Amino acid sequence: MKVIPRKIPEQMKASPTDLRFMRLALREARKGLGRTSPNPCVGAVVVQDDSVVSRGYHKKAGTPHAEIHALRKAGGQASGATIYVTLEPCSHTGRTPPCCQAVAAAGIKRVVVGMEDPNPLVRGRGNTYLQDHGIEVLSSVLEQECRELNLPFIKHITSGMPFVVMKAGMSLDGKISYQLGQPGWMTGKNSSKKVHELRNHFDAILVGRGTIVVDDPSLTTRLPGKRGRDPVRVILDSRLQLSLTSKILLLASPAPTLVFCSHSADEEKKDELRSMENVLICGVNCDADGGLNLVEVLAELGRMGICSLLVEGGAAVHGSFLRQGLVDRVFLFMAPLFAGSNGTPLVSGFSVGERAEALTLRDVRYSRCGDDMLIQGDLFKAFF
Repeated sequence: MKVIPRKIPEQMKASPTDLRFMRLALREARKGLGRTSPNPCVGAVVVQDDSVVSRGYHKKAGTPHAEIHALRKAGGQASGATIYVTLEPCSHTGRTPPCCQAVAAAGIKRVVVGMEDPNPLVRGRGNTYLQDHGIEVLSSVLEQECRELNLPFIKHITSGMPFVVMKAGMSLDGKISYQLGQPGWMTGKNSSKKVHELRNHFDAILVGRGTIVVDDPSLTTRLPGKRGRDPVRVILDSRLQLSLTSKILLLASPAPTLVFCSHSADEEKKDELRSMENVLICGVNCDADGGLNLVEVLAELGRMGICSLLVEGGAAVHGSFLRQGLVDRVFLFMAPLFAGSNGTPLVSGFSVGERAEALTLRDVRYSRCGDDMLIQGDLFKAFF
């Protein structure tokens, strides 16, 4: 049965007080960034007489939702109160019971919701359940901020695919190294810090075998003075030519390393890699150009519950993702230097004939990272 959300009367529009407490709920929700997949980041605040009674956020899939944490902390003070929650309370039983029932049972008289849940099992049903039980519901409060926080969840729950962000550090002349086939660091310490903050919030990070050969990276999260979370490492290596002594394969990290190869890759090499601790082999088909089928790669990551993917290159990988229209957002760190004509370009295997054919970023944002410039923007917004 299709649930049609009820129209909000004009007198029920959000007040300045509603906006203030929803911002507090968003602050709570952000505490779960990078930790909740395949669930969304959600924050909740219980308010009585314009004073905060309790707060809560969703910490990890399979654990209580934000509303439950906030209601438990509030206890009897939840009766007659307002609860602010960044996402519509769920109405179905999954790994945890329905939150809308808990909200009603606690005696909450008013629910202010940031955004409707895009999950087909919930969409509109949670709000309708609350209204049918005599609870006032105000929805779509700071909706854009709530959606931005959960773009990975929105894409994953509606398409089964992870939210893909292309990230690179480059020179003013568009190079990611100074000499082809050689490592080269472009950007400064501030950009490096920002990159590790990004990794801390992403479920997985992807590179091609060429990047492993040239840079021998660890692809871990290193935050000064803070404990970060390593993302799942994903390597594209169609013929399994990866060296068994690569740093990424020998790491002592709780996060696994996934190596994607073609179904026809050497079986003996597959067995060698499988014997290594925390290394998984995933076979996929190749595309018409002989590279791995990236749609299959993304679909498999989605089935694993990975909602956000940071693609760190190299040039051929960036080109393939762009050519196939698989990039949702771009983070480019530009250093104030020229690397010269012998450097590795940001992108290879992707070309356009004229400006009208060029992929153009939307909602572009610029910010300083020390002497570097961070350029952010969105490419494909079908699901936004």
